[in-house]
Amino acid sequence: MPVVALRAPLSDLAGGNRRLEVPGDNVGQILLELERKWPRTRGWILDEHGAVRRHVNVFLDGERVDATASVGADAVLQVLPSITGGS
Repeated sequence: MPVVALRAPLSDLAGGNRRLEVPGDNVGQILLELERKWPRTRGWILDEHGAVRRHVNVFLDGERVDATASVGADAVLQVLPSITGGS
């Protein structure tokens, strides 16, 4: 089953979990299932159309992808919110 790797603050919203097994055939399905299982993550990764938000980067086995990318059973998705700020 695919694994979703999360960093703070997303891991905090997923009950402190940094790695979760989440079923799905493509990135969008997996992220929707993540939101279903961990409702506090809803709206942080996907927008209202099911697309990955502009300020979030999703990597599938090290390659940046969008919500339409197909996912294999042993894949690792890394979900990284962009870091902004500074002076």
